[in-house]
Amino acid sequence: MSRGKVYVVDDDEAMRDSLGFLLGSADFDVTIFESAQHFLDAVSGIGFGCVLSDVRMPGIDGIELLKRLKASHSAFPVLIMTGHGDVPLAVEAMKLGAVDFVEKPFEDDRLIGMIDAALRQAESSARTEAATLDVTARIAALSPRERQVMDGLIAGLSNKLIAREYNISPRTIEVYRANVMTKMQANSLSELVRLAIRAGALKD
Repeated sequence: MSRGKVYVVDDDEAMRDSLGFLLGSADFDVTIFESAQHFLDAVSGIGFGCVLSDVRMPGIDGIELLKRLKASHSAFPVLIMTGHGDVPLAVEAMKLGAVDFVEKPFEDDRLIGMIDAALRQAESSARTEAATLDVTARIAALSPRERQVMDGLIAGLSNKLIAREYNISPRTIEVYRANVMTKMQANSLSELVRLAIRAGALKD
């Protein structure tokens, strides 16, 4: 079973061959690109994976590649390969969103460990983001009155107090409250509060 996809971007043919062999032997699904432009041309049609890019390349270098991926809100984790003494470039790459950098020549095991970590971290943050978007969509599906009732509940108000605030009967509030819990997929008030916090819907 593949450990995940890796996209190698490097203008040095010997380096591409070496990385292709190393990562393929370690059970990664490897695709090789000889330039950042070739990778950018293909990126919209490829599956999620880790990008392993050299920092110094003719045309679009690793820094410019990072800028373009950032501008397109790409979720791909990027590892940058740098030559000896390229620490300032590596620091700039990390400021632009690179997960980490590795100096050439690197130890094979260290590189494989970094790719594993980058894929795990990116998948976990993607799951978190997807869950947050899901909760935000649930809140958006509430009617204006249901939203008012939810805000009252997470502010700690009783049905009676919420009813008084909106001049409707406590019995009607109970119906709205049940609707809110169903639409938000919350089994308890504490879960409702947790979901509201996740979606940034908790008022100060």
